[in-house]
Amino acid sequence: PSCRRDVAGGRCKSTARLEGKVVIITGANTGIGKETARDLARRGKIIIACRDIAKGEAAASEIRAETGNQQVIVKKLDLADTKSIREFAENFLAEEKELHILINNAGVMLCPYSKTADGFEMHLGVNHLGHFLLTFLLLERLKQSAPARIVNVSSLAHHGGRIRFHDLHGEKSYNRGLAYCHSKLANVLFTRELARRLQGKFQRQAEFTANALHPGSVSSELVRHSFVMTWLWKIFSFFLKTPCEGAQTSIYCAVAEELDSVTGQYFSDCQPAYVSPRGRDDETAKKLWSVSCELLGIQWD
Repeated sequence: PSCRRDVAGGRCKSTARLEGKVVIITGANTGIGKETARDLARRGKIIIACRDIAKGEAAASEIRAETGNQQVIVKKLDLADTKSIREFAENFLAEEKELHILINNAGVMLCPYSKTADGFEMHLGVNHLGHFLLTFLLLERLKQSAPARIVNVSSLAHHGGRIRFHDLHGEKSYNRGLAYCHSKLANVLFTRELARRLQGKFQRQAEFTANALHPGSVSSELVRHSFVMTWLWKIFSFFLKTPCEGAQTSIYCAVAEELDSVTGQYFSDCQPAYVSPRGRDDETAKKLWSVSCELLGIQWD
């Protein structure tokens, strides 16, 4: 079914085709990731990277049937385990010679306190560090395939976040709502620093961009860890975007022609949006970058 026509929020109007192009979308088996995949599958080859292969296959076969595009492929990726991330990247690089768009969409929200396989606090580990590592591992392939785009799904919640370097993994104090906000701020800072580092690496800036976005308040499974939020989401569902509406800004950042040379920005409703002062702090962005590299045991200069 097509989205409600009187959609709350912007719509991506671009009809850009992606023939011969390859797109990876993390967490595209459900919610806005699935709707992003559904739209982009009408344009080109899509790789759905998700933890639950059965759910991923169900989503993919639905999308294949609807779009007629058989090039919708599911690959296992568990962002809570760096071993899984490395395996995914290794397999991808062995099988695909090009990568044009990487959409870091997957996320967890409001989890009770828990840690990833590598001992990272779950929100920071999945939402930030997992995608940081994935991007690092795929960066050369993106560069070789340029023009290329990296799209990081953040959130308005970044306004409530701060990077608590003294307690990154919430061992001293933990609040699951704030933990989510912190991880979404990390997405904004990562995007900003990544864009800064990519600048000047190419003859034409249009070659390679990285942008972040807020999808809007979307009725999705993201709140499943919170009984109260699940209940509130049901009551106020009329005021929430459908996943299809929520996917519009991700799609816009992935394909809109007018963003060819726009990088390091943050969007909402398919237009530039206000970033919190903490999200514009270059010193914090640089420090987060080096701390992330340390935690992951990588060198990314």
